[in-house]
Amino acid sequence: MNIATARHAQRETHKTSTHRPCIIRVLQTLTLLFFSIAALTSASTQAQTSSSTPQANASLIPEPAGTSTDLFVMIGSDFDRPGLLPRANYNIGIGHTFGFLKRDPIGDELTFGYTYENAGSHGFLHTQLGEHTESAGVMKNFPLPATKVVTGYTWMQAGITSYTGKTRVQNRLDSGVSIGAIVHFNNNNSIWLQESYSKVVTVPWYTTSSIGYTYSW
Repeated sequence: MNIATARHAQRETHKTSTHRPCIIRVLQTLTLLFFSIAALTSASTQAQTSSSTPQANASLIPEPAGTSTDLFVMIGSDFDRPGLLPRANYNIGIGHTFGFLKRDPIGDELTFGYTYENAGSHGFLHTQLGEHTESAGVMKNFPLPATKVVTGYTWMQAGITSYTGKTRVQNRLDSGVSIGAIVHFNNNNSIWLQESYSKVVTVPWYTTSSIGYTYSW
């Protein structure tokens, strides 16, 4: 029995259950997060306006780094290791870039996301067994040499994964790191290409290849 099969076998040992209303809870959380970020952005803009200096001295003061909000939707496939068993992976989330974190080596964008993964032994799109993950993360955006159309990023996330479809919901700590590239079409629209390494406590590690669309403002 390989490790990927053991991962599935471990999920199958738990008694069968009702599906919790994960999506409703996540949508409520994303809504609260969105309005919180909007309030922070508004307060930051007002503070910058009230503390502006005369035009004569403006050239002597460096411009503050800009901020942005990203709403992203990503689709991809998990690959259980050491095998290559494909599993659906869908992710939706929101992130906000803070200007004062631009020089932070860890990250300049705080994110919150919800991920659905197929946890069954067969099928790609959906089975009765599911993994539902709510995670918070920090992303570091950086430029790439000789191009402004494509930028790179690293992304660290941690959260709680819940296995559903059984009698008892199983909650496990989930953590992951990602590296990716962003193809910018304009200031508002971009495509993300991403490769991730993830580990859920008590089950084998896996990688995820994803592509997604992001709207920024």
